[in-house]
Amino acid sequence: MATNENLPPNVIKQLSKELKNLNESPPEGITVVVNDDDFSAIFADIEGPAGTPYENGVFRMKLILSHEFPQSPPKGYFLTKIFHPNIAANGEICVNTLKKDWNPSLGLRHVLIVVRCLLIEPFPESALNEQAGKMLLENYDEYARHARLYTGIHAMKPKPKVKKGAISESTSALNVDQTNANLSVHGDKALFPSILLTPASMPSKPLGSTHDQNMVAAAAPKPIGAQVVQKKEGAAAVLAKAQVDKKLDARKKSLKRL
Repeated sequence: MATNENLPPNVIKQLSKELKNLNESPPEGITVVVNDDDFSAIFADIEGPAGTPYENGVFRMKLILSHEFPQSPPKGYFLTKIFHPNIAANGEICVNTLKKDWNPSLGLRHVLIVVRCLLIEPFPESALNEQAGKMLLENYDEYARHARLYTGIHAMKPKPKVKKGAISESTSALNVDQTNANLSVHGDKALFPSILLTPASMPSKPLGSTHDQNMVAAAAPKPIGAQVVQKKEGAAAVLAKAQVDKKLDARKKSLKRL
């Protein structure tokens, strides 16, 4: 079983830095899966690029690093079955970056990006899958149909992405509803007089003087019970006055008769 002991300490240090960077800032459409106990096998999930027969599929691949890395290139394999000219039936990847164009200064990020680009632009001239290479050159529509079929059967489905701004949109909707509710309440001053006395309508000066305090007291709504008592007292006064006026009219009529 391969472990980090198969790699030189300086290589482990460099890989650790690279993998941390890939985790914090992954390349577009690529997610790296890391096993801290074994840097000699790097796994990555690659999303099929839009506009290709691999769209809406996620393909897992593996990079195997030998004890001679980085002097010798890693070997790349697709673990997910895929119909592609440069990927063999056993998953082996044929790309110049992992062969004659390898440079020890190239990092894992570069390798992963090149492999994903291979899904966008295959090279049928150096095909490991001869059927796919020939089909791509002679009948692209048929090649694309086969590739989409493999993608639909073997590839993983991409995880749904969370819509950005959903929380803020929901909050805005709540604020609008609250504003409408406040407008409906403030629109009926007769039914809800107490709600209209908000801090914004209060005097801006400190309530230090008796005059200011009297103004606030006059503006404040009176309890409903007090309003009812006042109405009853007013009605009783009117009735008593009417009775007095009636008695005075009766006395005047009696004096006229005399």
